[in-house]
Amino acid sequence: MSGNIRLLTDTLAAAKAEGRSALVAYLPAGFPTVDGGIEAIKAVLDGGADVVEVGLPHSDPVLDGPVIQTADDIALRGGVKIADVMRTVREAHQATGKPILVMTYWNPIDRYGVERFTAELAEAGGAGCILPDLPVQESALWREHAEKHGLATVFVVAPSSKDKRLAEITAAGSGFVYAASLMGVTGTRESVGTQAQNLVERTRATTELPVCVGLGVSNAAQAAEVAGFADGVIVGSAFVKRMLDAPDDAAGVEAVRALAGELARGVRRQV
Repeated sequence: MSGNIRLLTDTLAAAKAEGRSALVAYLPAGFPTVDGGIEAIKAVLDGGADVVEVGLPHSDPVLDGPVIQTADDIALRGGVKIADVMRTVREAHQATGKPILVMTYWNPIDRYGVERFTAELAEAGGAGCILPDLPVQESALWREHAEKHGLATVFVVAPSSKDKRLAEITAAGSGFVYAASLMGVTGTRESVGTQAQNLVERTRATTELPVCVGLGVSNAAQAAEVAGFADGVIVGSAFVKRMLDAPDDAAGVEAVRALAGELARGVRRQV
């Protein structure tokens, strides 16, 4: 069974052909429940997201700010397992036909087994993984199995990355490059800053891969700003916050559907 890296690359290329950025949304699996999380992800895709990153909840998330940490804690207290993450990927992809990635730290994959994880993700219809804490120089085993199973390997670059390091990271990656617009953890920001555009330009000088920007985008105006220079706009904490602030699960699903619609207009610069 082969994964859906081709669907991911075709989706990003189609957005570019339309003269816009892709909208990449993030929500953790198992939040607020496994079933509720699947419904929320389907709503985000139906609302206008092109791609979804399904977070694998982790007890010590080094990249994630307090909003996502709160959601992860709810999911972990609910007993979410890797099998639930795979089910989330499968059902979201089957319902929408859109590319679904998993965003995860390395430790859970290492403990689960690289071959087992990649085989199951491909079987579920996954498009690949974003691995924020896996050093490129230690990634050969992962990349071997990901390539065998047709999965993208998305690495994260940061404003602190030197040009030589950027070239090493982008040469090893596939699917797209995740450009962290700010130093620090995830979370909504008042502005997305000027570092992001500079990082995109420096990253593009090293690769033909699309460069998608995350960390800080929370509304349509910011999405439009980032869409002016990036191939994709990644939004996570804003979706999670809508779910956390909702009075019940059904209202949360509708809230993230509405936000996806607003952000979809933003990446098309219809604000």
